Amino acid sequence: MPHSRRSVLSLGAALAGGAFASGLRAQTLPFQLRGRFTQGGWCIGRAASGARLSVDGKLYGQVDARGLFYVGFDRDAPAQSTLSCDGQSVTLDIAPVAYDVQRVDGLPQNTVTPQGKELLDRIGREWVLKNTAFASLYDSDDFRRGFVWPLKKFVVSGHFGNQRILNGVPKSPHMGFDMAAPVGTPIHAPQAGLVVLAQPDMFYEGGLTFIDHGQGLISMYLHQSAVLVKAGQKVTQRQLIGKVGDKGRATGPHLCWRLKWRDRHLDPSLMVV
Repeated sequence: MPHSRRSVLSLGAALAGGAFASGLRAQTLPFQLRGRFTQGGWCIGRAASGARLSVDGKLYGQVDARGLFYVGFDRDAPAQSTLSCDGQSVTLDIAPVAYDVQRVDGLPQNTVTPQGKELLDRIGREWVLKNTAFASLYDSDDFRRGFVWPLKKFVVSGHFGNQRILNGVPKSPHMGFDMAAPVGTPIHAPQAGLVVLAQPDMFYEGGLTFIDHGQGLISMYLHQSAVLVKAGQKVTQRQLIGKVGDKGRATGPHLCWRLKWRDRHLDPSLMVV
């Protein structure tokens, strides 16, 4: 086994596109790392093709054939994260985010506290569909070029990570970035990828689409009034994939845009470059 070399870097002030406030340049970092080193953020690096990648002591697979790897930092990521690859490791400082509390009232009560066997069975079946899609590991590096906004015009109506109180009931944090826009507003793919889920009428999410942008980086589009792609379809950046709606657990028309890498919830707005 090669000797492991450990580096400790303070990168909490990272800026978009791989520029760093401290004056460090992306190419001087181990693995040529670039990204946003904050809770809900991400980084992209380079290493030998096939090298084993571990993050915080957990094996996350191998570097792809092009020598690229993606790592996401969870909404509740600790103050430091350690990446290990090819006998080398680096410990990154992860900047904290102050999440606020958001109250949402006026939701159909059965979407907040669902009851009844038929409804709970439906929710269970849809949970299986979503978790099967989350297991996708599309062999691509479409993530490397960053994202564009899925809507051309919108009003931010909810930030990623907010603690939510729904109809007065405390719930888990909101893992999406909410973009208010009229019903029927076109939704475009922020980057190329493979559609791994496309459902027109999910209980919580309404029209729902998942796109895998490579290595299990999956973006999600909730509450759509129309889903215009199918599972197994490859899409290109800015391709029309659906239309904004207010279906599912929603109080008005908006796109809830989400992003997940393996078991980690990310802020999709931080991928826009």
